[in-house]
Order: sequence, then structure tokens, then C-alpha cells
Amino acid sequence: MAFKRAPDAIALTEALEIPVDWRPGDCPVSRTVAVIGGKWKPSILYLLHRGPTRFNALQRALSGITQRMLTLQLRNLEQDGIVVRTITPSVPPQVEYALTPRGESLGPVFDALIDWDKSRLDDRD
Repeated sequence: MAFKRAPDAIALTEALEIPVDWRPGDCPVSRTVAVIGGKWKPSILYLLHRGPTRFNALQRALSGITQRMLTLQLRNLEQDGIVVRTITPSVPPQVEYALTPRGESLGPVFDALIDWDKSRLDDRD
């Protein structure tokens, strides 16, 4: 059973040229936030945006994150092609994480978010 939309909602949908059968899952912003959002991923990506970083340095920088959670978040970002994991054959082995070219392509987005945050903070003063 389909729900009928209120006339105002229909008028707004038509004015914005949004298809009537549009779903939130169709939103590219929502899909992107689903990949890079959450409690820890934005901070992980911000740190990696500054340059390749070892696992232990990430864990120290992210106060409160457990080793298991950091591993899980990094694996998810690897699976999405945003982060690459490199193991240096040494004793003990060193593991470093960096943004892939796809992850680096988020650079302008990070810069825009940083600028937006600065202006938001300035507006509050």
C-alpha cells in the first residue's frame, strides 16, 4: 500500500524536479557519507589526508579507539578502495596506511569541509 503525499510535498517535489519515486538511497551525498562517515572514519581520513601514517600512530592520535575498531574501520576503507595498507618487511613488520588515488580525490572535499568548519566557528564568535 503506497502512502499518499501531502499536496505541499508533491508541489515541492515537482518544483525541485525530483522524481516521485525518488528514494534516499538514490542520493549521492548519502551514498558517499555511508562510505566515509561514522564515528571514526572522518578522523582516520583526515589524518591520512595529511600523509601516510602507521597503525600505532593512528591509534595514538584517535584517543579512545580500540585496536579492533581501528582495524575494522581501516579494512572497510581498504575494501572501498579509499585506503591502501603497506607492510614493510622488517623486524618487527611495520604497517603503514595511505590514501589511494580514489582516497586522494577526496582532498578537495576535505579542504571544503575544513573551510566550512572554520567559517562556521568564525560565525559563532
